[in-house]
Amino acid sequence: MIMVWAALSAALAIGAGAFGAHGASTPQAAEWLRTGGTYQLIHAVAAIAILNLGAGAGRTPAALLLIGAAIFAGTLYAMALGAPRWLGAVTPIGGLMLIGGWLWVAWLVRRG
Repeated sequence: MIMVWAALSAALAIGAGAFGAHGASTPQAAEWLRTGGTYQLIHAVAAIAILNLGAGAGRTPAALLLIGAAIFAGTLYAMALGAPRWLGAVTPIGGLMLIGGWLWVAWLVRRG
C-alpha cells in the first residue's frame, strides 16, 4: 500500500509543479507550488527506493517520508491556492518528519 501512496504522491507533485509553472496566480504561489512539488516528488521516489531495504525494514521510514512530504507540500499547496498564511507554521512539522525519516534510513543502513 505504501507503494501506491508513493506513486500517487509523485503524480500529485508533478501536477502541482505544472500548475505552478503555468497556472499560478502570483510569483509567490508559483514558488510554493514548485518547492512543494520538488520535495514531494523527491520523497515519493525515495520512499519507493527505501521499500527495497529488505525484510520490510524500510516500510516505516518510507511511510514517514510520505507523511512528512504530504504535510510539507500540502501546506505550501494550500497557501498557494489561497489558504491563510499562518498555515506556513505547520510546514516545518512535515520537514521534521522528513528529517526523521532520513535519520531512520541512515540507522537501518548502518545497522545492516
